[in-house]
Parts: sequence; structure tokens; C-alpha cells
Amino acid sequence: MTKQCFDRAKKLIDVANSEDPNREISEGKDWPKELLYSHRMSDMLERYAPDADDAMKLAVSAQHIQRWKSPRSDYPMNRKGYHQWRAGLYKLHADTIADLLAKAGYENEFIARVTQAVGKKLLKTNPDTQLLEDVAGLVFFEHYLLDFAGRHPEYDEQKWLTIIRKIWNKMSVRAHQYALAGHIKFSDSLAAIIQKAVSE
Repeated sequence: MTKQCFDRAKKLIDVANSEDPNREISEGKDWPKELLYSHRMSDMLERYAPDADDAMKLAVSAQHIQRWKSPRSDYPMNRKGYHQWRAGLYKLHADTIADLLAKAGYENEFIARVTQAVGKKLLKTNPDTQLLEDVAGLVFFEHYLLDFAGRHPEYDEQKWLTIIRKIWNKMSVRAHQYALAGHIKFSDSLAAIIQKAVSE
């Protein structure tokens, strides 16, 4: 029964993320953007925490579930608007995965555990939320930092140091050690500034 619930839930998550109208090319294949992100999160979890249980496997795959439904442009383009957007995203992701897990047949206790992690509750004190944050940070550094840098040529070194440290500081010591041990691929062009950001 548990495997049936997991398989149903994973399929529902993939279907939901497949609806993303935004596309991204990876290794010659055209992907719905959030489906690709979900697969990259799952891959990183398997590498970083291969013993993770079903709750965390589903949480990481739902980290950005249907993210496009709450665009940044719906909120004021200032710091307050940014934080409102982030809070809205956490609620959207948590509510969406809760509905899908219920459809898959999971009990309330399991659903609550997954939604707490996806909703980014109790970072630094809830091991599930911290694991999700670790995986998200590792995925960002490996897959998205270089593209992000390309979209912001106006950022100076100090801005980049601030951005990298903000992400780094949300990650655990274990994730820091994993990254610095060479288990994730940093872009050569950004390696020096990443090293500077995390060593000062």
C-alpha cells in the first residue's frame, strides 16, 4: 500500500509540473521548467542523502510545484513585495502537495510532515526542512547559478558575495562539506568567487 501511495503521488507531482508553460533545454531535451527542476532535486537527494525516506523524496520533488502560478510580477517590485511573493509561494507549494498527497491516499500525519518541509517551516530546527534546503542549495549551485549570473551582468562582486553567502548560510555544515568535497559541479567561471564567498 505504501509503495502504491508513493507511486501515485510521484506521478501526480510529475503531471502537475509537466503543465509548466515555461521550457528549458537540458542535454538536448526540451523540458517543462519545473519538471526538470523536480528531477534535478530528486537526483541531488539521491546523491546527497541516499537513505532519505518517502516523505523527503516527495518533498524535494514538490519543492517548486506549479511555481509559475504565482509569478513575481504579481507583487510589488521591492523588498517587501519580494518577501510577500516568497511567503505566497511557500503556501502555494504546501497547499498543492497536500492536495496531491491526499489524492494519492496518504494519511494526515504524513501529509503534515511533507507540507511542513515544503512550506519551509522551522528551518534549522526541523531536520526535514533543513534537508530540503540543503538539496535546494546544492541544486542551485550546480545547475542555476551560472544562468542566474548571465541574467545579471550588472551585479558587482560584492553583490555576488552577498547572494552566495545568503544561500550558503541556509545550508547545513554537512551540505557545506559535501559541496566543498567536490561532490557537486561548480562552473569554472564562478568557482573563484564561490570559494571567496564561503571561506571569508
